[in-house]
Amino acid sequence: MCVLALVAAACSQGTTPSAPTTTAAGKPVKGGTLNMLGSGDVDYMDPNVSYYSIGYLGLRMWSRQLFTYPAENGKVTTSVPDLAEEIPTADNKGISADGKTYTISIRQGAQWNSSPARQVTAADMVRGVKRTCNPVQPFGGIPNFADLIVGYQKFCDGFAKVGQKPADMAKYINDTPLPGVVAKDERTVVFKLNHPATYFVDMLTLPAFSPAPKEFLKYAPASLDLAKNTLSNGPYAIKTYSPTKQIVFERNPAWKASSDPVRKAYVDKIVVNQTVSQESTQQQLQTGSPSADMEWDNFPPPSQLPQLIAKKDPNLNLGETGSSNPYIVFNTVSPSNNGALKKPEVRQALAYAINRANIIQALGGPKVNPPLTHVLPSSIVGSKDFDPYPHNVAKAKQLLAKAGYKNGLTLKFVYRNASEGSRKTFATVQQDLKAIGVNVKGVAVPNADFYTKYMQAPSVTKRGVWDVSLAGWGSDWYGNAALSFFAPLFSGKPSFPPVGSNFGFYENPAVNKLITQASTAKEESTAGSLWAQADQQVMKDAPFFPITNPVQANYHASQTKNTVYLPSLQNFDPTNIWLEQGKQGG
Repeated sequence: MCVLALVAAACSQGTTPSAPTTTAAGKPVKGGTLNMLGSGDVDYMDPNVSYYSIGYLGLRMWSRQLFTYPAENGKVTTSVPDLAEEIPTADNKGISADGKTYTISIRQGAQWNSSPARQVTAADMVRGVKRTCNPVQPFGGIPNFADLIVGYQKFCDGFAKVGQKPADMAKYINDTPLPGVVAKDERTVVFKLNHPATYFVDMLTLPAFSPAPKEFLKYAPASLDLAKNTLSNGPYAIKTYSPTKQIVFERNPAWKASSDPVRKAYVDKIVVNQTVSQESTQQQLQTGSPSADMEWDNFPPPSQLPQLIAKKDPNLNLGETGSSNPYIVFNTVSPSNNGALKKPEVRQALAYAINRANIIQALGGPKVNPPLTHVLPSSIVGSKDFDPYPHNVAKAKQLLAKAGYKNGLTLKFVYRNASEGSRKTFATVQQDLKAIGVNVKGVAVPNADFYTKYMQAPSVTKRGVWDVSLAGWGSDWYGNAALSFFAPLFSGKPSFPPVGSNFGFYENPAVNKLITQASTAKEESTAGSLWAQADQQVMKDAPFFPITNPVQANYHASQTKNTVYLPSLQNFDPTNIWLEQGKQGG
């Protein structure tokens, strides 16, 4: 997910919570307005493009996928049918004998709020998958499936040549077949794969695999025009959207509860205020303000977590993530300092110089930030614990001198200034690197600009606008999910932004070979061994510095009930929350 969502960034998911997930209390109450507070925006109001946990949180209200994760304690990482009628298996003939063809039926009664309302179709699913590699703003997780879906890469290569006019893109989508995604009939979609992938159903939980109505083709993907003219197939629809200021969701009259086994939609309206600071959000939630029910993209300030945990505040939830969030990424193509960060020795020196324990303390301590010293969190198949860069200032100085920088260098560090954790991490790294003669200058940016104007903008990266940054990552699905770390982050050119999330433009053919071998391995044990080798090689090259596989802290107001935490959203599920009678906002 992409990307993100804790103190620094993107879409994150999966391990074991350090405290019980908050559960339902009393009989459900319908009605009222759920008020969510934050200081940042979605990345894109476009289901086939969004790759950010806050984007996913917004999409939960109005966009549905074939499969998703339910707000049911004990099942939050188990995919269930959403638009699909059932999970495909060999027994129900949803999966072919060779494991390379998936046939999926869409629920009757799932509708778009068009005028008049109409059924979500298999053709809509095909259209949605085609939109993921549009030439304006492609989906950031494409490396996960570019070589998996039959004909997808060829389709995308052609798409890249049509230009960015909506009419030209619409013509290409309408006229160009995608052999690996076909509408068999009105409600049956068939996916054809180049090789078996036991994780494919879990992959289809990604919002990128959302259906797209024909009306979407009138607008440029990821554009504000599209955001203000969307169609919904979920329980809510976007009434108004003012970027970085406010989003208002209201009930979708075309939605039928009988067609949606996942979202109960207890509240009538959801209002997202995106102008509230992290500290103010926490204060309002704790003091019972009638216009404050739960967080949007703000979470409890790290400095307040020890006290909240110590007093066992019932409104605090510590949830699973299975992520690397935040981590420090090095810009390997920056021309700054005569291209210093292109040298592995320089990056290794920085890794030895940074004190992980100091950053963890700044983020709220090890209870909520268990250390992570390599690529894969412990919950992911292929994870093997090792620490290649224990804090060692002398070693760092030695490597820096060997690389030709005995007098140090100057680095620009881009970070999100609205986040306490992000600010403190920058300050800690600045202090650590000063000890080896490296001067770190801060580049503070708003939450809404961090990804779209910096991390996902290749020209900005290649100009050396930044040298070091914070980012965050988590698997896009669970268990056998190492591919969703390595393909988007470390697979060389296929993972470079904006298609991927390899923000520092790291590339090593040896790693790419291991990714191919692991992702096509027939046995999970074989794949796990290969992923572990890839982990070792990436860490040897030091394109990034992992910090923690954190526990996600979320807080809600006392009147907010049925607050079930979803790792895929890094938050409670708004579509299943109800508000206490008499305290239903406004």
